[in-house]
Formats: sequence, structure tokens, C-alpha cells
Amino acid sequence: MKQIFLLLAPVCLLLSSCAGYTLGGQKPAHLRNITKIAVPTFKNLTLEPRLAVLVTNAVIKQLQNHGSYQIVAKSDAEAVLEGNIQQITRSQFRSDRNNILLTSQIMATLNSSYVIKDAASGTVLHNGSASADSYIILDANLQLSETQLLEDAAQRLAYNVADEVSEGW
Repeated sequence: MKQIFLLLAPVCLLLSSCAGYTLGGQKPAHLRNITKIAVPTFKNLTLEPRLAVLVTNAVIKQLQNHGSYQIVAKSDAEAVLEGNIQQITRSQFRSDRNNILLTSQIMATLNSSYVIKDAASGTVLHNGSASADSYIILDANLQLSETQLLEDAAQRLAYNVADEVSEGW
């Protein structure tokens, strides 16, 4: 009798330790049935050129990396993620030690809103907004620094959007 108990005790412990866990992503409850999603180009409400394509590509890549949704064309989609880039704010992050008016690092904050709509009926399934901060050390080539700053901000924003859409926490 004691030997049976010693054999069954580890088996019971192993089986009970997995209770409640499931494999795969945990989508939000209201998006649970969505598997295919379309992501048209975000609308750029700022004056920054090419920012819409940069953010849209970053969002698509992050959603693909997460793996909760298959990215498809609008005609094949169950839902559509439409987004607006609301604002980009730049500010001085750090100044030069000897001259406080001279900027050595710049910070950009990128704000966007998005909505997920049912592809067939057009009803809103999810409203959301996301923002991301990024900073960079200014180089002699200011245009290159600005480009790198916006790319990093777009990646961070895309991560926040994909995380909110794909995680059900």
C-alpha cells in the first residue's frame, strides 16, 4: 500500500502543477475569435513625411512576431486594424555640460490611436491608443539622427500596439 502511494504521489503532483495553463497566445476575450487581421497604412496627422509607412510596417512586423494573428489582405481579413498617428513631440533630453542651450540628446514622443473593426459588419471590436518615447544622441548629421530617432520610436510604438492587441492581460 505504501509503495502505491509513493508511486501515485509524484504523478498527482506533476499533473496538478499544470492546472490552468494553456499553450499559445492569450488574446483579449473580445478578440478571441479573430485569427486573420488586415493592417492598412496608418493615417499620418503630423507633418512628418513617410512616418505612416514606417509605423505601419513596424506594427505588421510586431504582430507577425507575436504570432497571434495572421496578417492578410483586407478582402480576406476577419478584422481590420486602422490607426492614426496623432502627434510627435520632440524635446531636449540632455544638454551640453558647458552650454545648457546646446542639445546633446533629443527625445521624441509618438502618440497614436487605433481601432479594430469587424471586416464584415464594420462594428468596432476594440479602441485603443499607444505612445512611445525614444531618445538619441545628436550627431553632426542631424537628418540621420532624426531618422534613427523616428525609426526607434516607431518600433517602440508598434511593440506597444501589438502587445495590447495580442495579450489578454
